[in-house]
Amino acid sequence: MKKIGFLSFGHWSNHPAYQARTASDTLLQSIDLAVAAEEIGLDGAYFRVHHFAAQLASPFPLLAAIGAKTSRIEIGTGVIDMRYENPLYMVEDAGAADIISGGRLQLGISRGSPEQVIEGWRYFGYAPEEGETDADMGRKKSLQFLDQLKGVGFAQPNPFPMFPNPPGLLRLEPHSEGLRDRIWWGAASNATAEWAAEKGMHLQSSTLKMDESGKPFHIQQAEQIRVYKEAWKKAGHQREPRVSVSRSIFALMNDQDRYFFGQDAKGGDKIGNIEKGKRAIFGRSYAGEPDQLIKELAQDEAIQEADTLLLTIPNTLGVDYNIHILSSILEHVAPGLGWR
Repeated sequence: MKKIGFLSFGHWSNHPAYQARTASDTLLQSIDLAVAAEEIGLDGAYFRVHHFAAQLASPFPLLAAIGAKTSRIEIGTGVIDMRYENPLYMVEDAGAADIISGGRLQLGISRGSPEQVIEGWRYFGYAPEEGETDADMGRKKSLQFLDQLKGVGFAQPNPFPMFPNPPGLLRLEPHSEGLRDRIWWGAASNATAEWAAEKGMHLQSSTLKMDESGKPFHIQQAEQIRVYKEAWKKAGHQREPRVSVSRSIFALMNDQDRYFFGQDAKGGDKIGNIEKGKRAIFGRSYAGEPDQLIKELAQDEAIQEADTLLLTIPNTLGVDYNIHILSSILEHVAPGLGWR
């Protein structure tokens, strides 16, 4: 068994072929998509977070809305760039959204990735301290966030408060018990995957990672996952780690599918630079008839190592078509691989 969810980048654009032309379209369709995905038996609804772009940005209102309209499906992010966040305020937002959902949040966070503007986090009022990089700042904020999720009092109460205080130091509210154990780290390298394991975070590995060996993408990603699992074991955590990988997978069931994704059938891994001087490898997309997909996906070592698969979707094509994409994988591909 493998948990299967979708990952939406939440794009919108005033394009005649798009069903999501405005921010309102994307937000409301994201809720409808999560509801429909739960109905067909999908396990997770995950959303990217990008600032200064015509894409989803502030995740917690959306996650709370989905939590209120669903009852079973996991709800998460992949990932929140912590360079932009106030960790304490984020604890309150996350706690509220998790309580609304009944404890179904699975939050992916990260130190950040290339962005739309130069040092966008400065516009949000944040800057690294002297001697720090922006990545250092993102990791430090992540640790603050994790620490405050424990729900331990730390703030000195006012002796003359507006409302009576409980005894002792005060914590952030609302506190959601168990959320600390449902935080994931988006890792692009083996070293950051190992760090995430040491800190007790689950692992999200995307469709790209730093090229550390020149091997095919899925092999490098599988090696990253094994490094993570070994580090988790060595850290002595008393709970089981979880690992998700993201993939673009399209079963070509009709002419419309072939029109949209037929060109992806012969694609391979790609090499590029996501940051100056940093070589990255981007995993291939999978597209084909179900029997062909089953053969190809059975050779993907990283998918075999992961317990959760996030299917990236073209959200601009609308809810109905995306449910068709997801249903095709659940019904015609997943059983042949033992995922269902």
